[in-house]
Amino acid sequence: MYFNKMLQNNNSVLVNSRKMDNQVHRSWSAELIKQNAKLLILFGEFESEIKHRHLGVIRRGTLSYEYYWFDRWFNIFRFHEPDGSLRNFYCNINKPPVFENNTLNYIDLDIDIIVWNDYRCEILDVDEFEENTKKYNYSEQLVKKTKNSLAQLLKLIDNRQFPFNEKFNFDTFNNKN
Repeated sequence: MYFNKMLQNNNSVLVNSRKMDNQVHRSWSAELIKQNAKLLILFGEFESEIKHRHLGVIRRGTLSYEYYWFDRWFNIFRFHEPDGSLRNFYCNINKPPVFENNTLNYIDLDIDIIVWNDYRCEILDVDEFEENTKKYNYSEQLVKKTKNSLAQLLKLIDNRQFPFNEKFNFDTFNNKN
């Protein structure tokens, strides 16, 4: 996806987005900027222009702050234009990640949400989730957890809770998040 040219130290993290069969779907490097027992925040920068079917053109130099909770079934990417202005959020419903040896792995459960800078939301890939529910024989419990996580994420967005609050400040990062 991208490589942050600043990654020259041991803060480099390899991120692997996997499908239910554990195959790597996407992989990229990012820089670890914050970590506590519940949350990992990474930073990356797109090294080249990307054309995404839902996001349009993501310009070279676009910044990405990535939020991975160890006890939640979703992650959130906060994209900023190269000039620093908020571009959008991209949210994935997934199993909680595992972080070991500077590698973060998570199982992507297909459903995504785009949150534009005016906070309009688009829910994506519900059809893909339904197809994979059959393909991988998702349990009723997994389907229920996925739907509950989607509802929880939509509530965070609606209430502008971290990291959707407009006043983005890392001083708000603490053990409560």
